[in-house]
Amino acid sequence: MQTSSMQKHLLGGVATGIGSLPHRDAREAAEFAFFATPELPCIPSLPRRSPAEAMIAQAVVGIRGISIGQYGSLMVNVERIDPLAEVKTDLDHDAFVGLRTFLEFAQGYTGPVKWQFTGPVTLGLALIRAGVPMHTAFEVAVRTVRTHVRNIYDAVESALPSSAQVVFIDEPEMADLMEDSFPIAPDTAIDLMSGALAAVEREGLVGLHCCSDVDGASLLASGPAILSVPVNDNLKNYAGVLAKFLENGGVVAWGAVATDGPLMPNADRSWKKLAALWCELVQGGCDAQKLRQQSLITPACGLAMHSEDSAAQIFMQVRDIGERVRTQALATRLNVGA
Repeated sequence: MQTSSMQKHLLGGVATGIGSLPHRDAREAAEFAFFATPELPCIPSLPRRSPAEAMIAQAVVGIRGISIGQYGSLMVNVERIDPLAEVKTDLDHDAFVGLRTFLEFAQGYTGPVKWQFTGPVTLGLALIRAGVPMHTAFEVAVRTVRTHVRNIYDAVESALPSSAQVVFIDEPEMADLMEDSFPIAPDTAIDLMSGALAAVEREGLVGLHCCSDVDGASLLASGPAILSVPVNDNLKNYAGVLAKFLENGGVVAWGAVATDGPLMPNADRSWKKLAALWCELVQGGCDAQKLRQQSLITPACGLAMHSEDSAAQIFMQVRDIGERVRTQALATRLNVGA
């Protein structure tokens, strides 16, 4: 399904999830994910159920010369690693139980669905830390991510043939891109991310997610249709590039509900923080109408480290903020005669 036909699902504060859930029972996780954000359910990963579902452990499945240890650690045989070797996406592996169970639970569903996968920059850095030489690590990483994303997309399409897909490439390591110690240049990182996005960008709506303060210009330079970032003051520094992104039809997934620190009893503080940021961005040149209408609302990050009750409370607040955005977006459209 083409990107243009999916935009209607992503206007005015539609709520969705980010990656992991804390559930140990895959069936319960699938049901929770499906009903927590029913307009755009997010296929979960379940690292508490199994360390194999942690983002790096899941990403290395199928790479020759790398296996997963008992607690999710990487076991690397550098001599066997070959950037040109075939990468096998074994969806029957323990790393994909959350995905398989969700697809079984959602049989017959025809609405849009969202999922995400580790990005090549983050995977490449993890491989370097595990002992893989830098040049080889990033070649393997981009090939692996493209292969897995393509194969997962096809599996979701096979199980849910009428469902549009929203795919996030998850790059938490991009927060350190501008540090002198970062092992690759910004332009190289942008190229790596662009290669991952290209795997399915003609069929799905593809975004980049980073759950830390990040160089927004670098993320946008890689060409995502969606930018997924937590709500923080850092974003006002990128008002200009965000304005251009929105003008070109881009969508922002606002991580409006914090997933670190104490859990608030309601969404009021998170809503005020988002509204204040939007005021700053409007002053910096962003269109107020586009900020509201071209938006998703999410938790700031995945919820694997929370309790199931806390996850439910966070999603309640996400939906609450989404409804407030929707009300404002509708009012704005009516005021301009849309």
